[in-house]
Amino acid sequence: MRNTKHFNYGLFICMLFSVTMTLGQKKSKGQETTKLRTTPKLVVGIVVDQMRYDYLTRFWNHFDEGGFKRLVEEGFNCKNNHFNYAPTSTGPGHTSVYTGAAPATHGIIGNNWYDKIDESSVYCAADDSYTSVGTSSEAGKMSPHRMNVTTITDELRLHTQMRGKTIAIALKDRGAVLPGGHTANGAYWFHGKNEGRWISSTFYMESLPQWVQDFNNSNAVESYKKPWKTLKPIQTYRESGADNNSYEGLFKGESAPVFPHDLSKLWNTNEQYDILKYSPYGNSITTDFAIAALAGENLGIDAIPDFLAISYSSTDYVGHKYGVNSKEVQDMYVQLDRDLQRLFSTLDKKVGKDAYTVFLTADHGAIDVPAYLRDQKIPAGYFKYSEIKPEFDEFLKYTFGTTDVVKDFSNYQFFLDHKIIKNLDIEVEKAQGIIAAELLRYSGIDRVYTGDQMLRNNYTSGIPYILQSGYHQKRSGDVLVVLKPGVISYPETGSTHGSPQIYDTHVPLLFYGKGIRKGSTVKKTEIPDIAPTIATLLGVSFPNGTTGKPIEAVLEH
Repeated sequence: MRNTKHFNYGLFICMLFSVTMTLGQKKSKGQETTKLRTTPKLVVGIVVDQMRYDYLTRFWNHFDEGGFKRLVEEGFNCKNNHFNYAPTSTGPGHTSVYTGAAPATHGIIGNNWYDKIDESSVYCAADDSYTSVGTSSEAGKMSPHRMNVTTITDELRLHTQMRGKTIAIALKDRGAVLPGGHTANGAYWFHGKNEGRWISSTFYMESLPQWVQDFNNSNAVESYKKPWKTLKPIQTYRESGADNNSYEGLFKGESAPVFPHDLSKLWNTNEQYDILKYSPYGNSITTDFAIAALAGENLGIDAIPDFLAISYSSTDYVGHKYGVNSKEVQDMYVQLDRDLQRLFSTLDKKVGKDAYTVFLTADHGAIDVPAYLRDQKIPAGYFKYSEIKPEFDEFLKYTFGTTDVVKDFSNYQFFLDHKIIKNLDIEVEKAQGIIAAELLRYSGIDRVYTGDQMLRNNYTSGIPYILQSGYHQKRSGDVLVVLKPGVISYPETGSTHGSPQIYDTHVPLLFYGKGIRKGSTVKKTEIPDIAPTIATLLGVSFPNGTTGKPIEAVLEH
């Protein structure tokens, strides 16, 4: 009897274990199927030019429910997201977002840089091999040929046998060309001046599609030729400084940097249509054009994923002119929030609320105006290369016999003439070290590193790591200069960026939509993590230079 009880008990345990394992296997199998990929009809990548992370929190109470708040509350917020390289500027920023790599790999080391082979300054997107489309000017002579690797947009095109479309849009040419990758169906940017038209390059097409021509021939852009007034009563903008102060720039023809800015009256003295870039209307025009692209290109209408890359550039223009703490910057983001709401509402209707995926980030942050910081008794200031150059040139003459040993200074990097140095029977590495030691003497300079240090060492944290991630062996300079925190090389009005300091590296990273979890993290994420995260979601190959890692917490399992 006892043996029978033991047998029955053992049989029950075995059956229970078998059922548990079966259920576990089914659950595991289901999870694997879910993890394999997510297939949104459309991926929308949004880069906000010069957006600090704290703009989300500072201006939060002025946002509506359908813009930034929708992304944060219904999506995933990476609160501790940073650029892992310098210089932090537009060209490298957009490229790093879409390639999953830093400039050390993708090669876009600045907006402009000194080309050591051609011995001249080059622009990150310029390409004389192609001609303009949509304008008689040379503003369309662009391509991504200086970008050495693929983008997430390229990989999606390759994965779908070129059936998935990529359309890239920005006021700035580099904000469209670089995210679009090498295989974009179209990249479009805004040519202001006396034209006010969206244009492209023969790299992509021989003529503008009909929908672009229709947009250019409409009254859409012309309708923004009007005064820039705050969207909400200016007295409610308590999250920014006084409207009239000495830290802000002026439009030509203005006597004070105050609202309203009458763009129509200032039109002819401020490059006509270009003045729209320095207002929220530039972002509104971008949104108008993006919505036109959805219909004109039939994006997100079938099961093959498309990609719409949008860069909002006016935030950068306004930040540079007025500064981080200005009423203009605050109103810019309040109005951008409305544009995002309008974009998402259109996506809901045309693509389907649960049928698309969005990420939003920035290409760099920005410093508060040092003159303002200084007045608040915070260490800050300005560095002018022209002020140290006479003494530095004397040092070069005394040490090397000539100033020609330095060929160029750009992006806080000195480029040396290796031929002259070798003719002097001096090792290049030694010359780098001698010059670095001299530069440390000058006020405003905090640290100096040499190209030899970048080549020989493996930095894993801090400023050296950030510099090394931005150091391209064939393209970068010989001596790298880091200014003191709070010190910039810029006029005394408006804000800028470019440094490895945290105010330039800390930017938002929000994910929303199909395949995205709701939540947030304070674990550190880096800009190159974006592309592999989207690649993992889609189940496509990582861009071929990827150094970032997928952010696991973002994705539904």
